[in-house]
Order: sequence, then structure tokens, then C-alpha cells
Amino acid sequence: MQASYSQFCPVAMAAEVLCTRWTILLLRELVAGSTRFNDLRRGVPRMSSALLSRRLKELQAAGIVERIGSSRDGGAHEYHLTEAGRDLRSVIETIGIWGQRWVEAEVSLENLDPALLMWDMRRSLDTTPLPQRRSVIEFLYTDLPESRRHWWLIVERSGATDLCSADPGFEVDLYVTTELKPMTSIWLGLSTVKDEQEKQTLALDGDRMLAREMQTWLGLSPFATERKRV
Repeated sequence: MQASYSQFCPVAMAAEVLCTRWTILLLRELVAGSTRFNDLRRGVPRMSSALLSRRLKELQAAGIVERIGSSRDGGAHEYHLTEAGRDLRSVIETIGIWGQRWVEAEVSLENLDPALLMWDMRRSLDTTPLPQRRSVIEFLYTDLPESRRHWWLIVERSGATDLCSADPGFEVDLYVTTELKPMTSIWLGLSTVKDEQEKQTLALDGDRMLAREMQTWLGLSPFATERKRV
């Protein structure tokens, strides 16, 4: 943990626990439902494994997180919020709402990351309007190097959703061709699929129903409904 502020103020004491680098973003992932180490890493892709492990241990020591054996995979462990951790949900949501309202849109779109965007999209995907079969959607980001250009969302008939950065070998139902900034803008609620199509910054090719309903099944940031005030 960082050095103490040496103040009895509850804000200062909370800041000592919560305001170390990456801690709020790690809590964001835990609040969003990630419990496994690798899933947490995908939510904070620029955080090293060593630092993630250290922050998790610090949160355990603070009584915010508990490490328990996985009920789904013998020998594996998961990280779950304690009552104190769950009580932070409103704090994380309030920070996100403030950022959506008061950080300028162009500033919001400066730090683009395809891995984080696709992981967030995979998590927020609404499978309800999708057909009762496997659906494969390939995203092609034309402004990225070849090694980071292609991403696949795979939605099984059961509703289970997977994200691949290597060709999964399935027939693609819908191709989404765009650049990273317009796609991020859509997910943040700063733009829409229709807007980007009209600007010719996004092209959809394939299943007509998937293309027509993209704005619905895509799902958006949980803060997308908050309007910018700057």
C-alpha cells in the first residue's frame, strides 16, 4: 500500500486503500463480475500479472476481496468481493458516471485499446435478439497493425459468448469493418451504428438481421446513457 496520509478523516483512510495505481480499475472488473485471474487480466490488459497479483493480495488484506476455490474448476481459485467490497459498487458507478458526464469526449477517445474494448463489448452483449444458433461476428479494425486487426465474437445457441483474437475457424455471419475510434465512440454512447454508417466510417457485410439489429445486440457501456455536460 502507499504511504499513510496520517489523517483520521474517513476519506483519507479510504484513499489509502483505494487510490493506489490500478486499484479502482481492478475493482471495476470485480464489480462487473470477473472472478478469475485471467478474466481480470483481460479487463486491465496493460496491468502486469505481478502487479495484479499484488493488488489482489492488498485487497484481501483490506477485507475487500476473498480468494476461494472455484466450484467450476477443481484446483482453480476465484476472487469474490466481500460485503465491504460489494459496498463499493455505488462508488465505482459514481466515478464512472462523473467521468462520462464531465470528461470531454475527445479526451475519452485518446487512449484506445482494442483488447479492452472487445472484452467490454463481449461482456455487455445482449444475446436476446440473436438467432437461436451459433453467431460469429468478425470485427476488422483497418487502422490497426495486422496482429491486432481481427477480433471475433462467438455467441453460442445457449447464449454463452466467447472472444477470440485468432481465427476460430467458424463461418462468419457478419463482418464489421471500421476503425477503433468510431467503434469505441459507439460503445461509449457518443455515437451510434447508424451515425457511423452514414459517415461511412463503419461497414456491415453479411447477415441482414444481425446488421440491422447491431445497435441492439451490441450492448453499450453501463455509462452510455449519461450525457456529456462539457
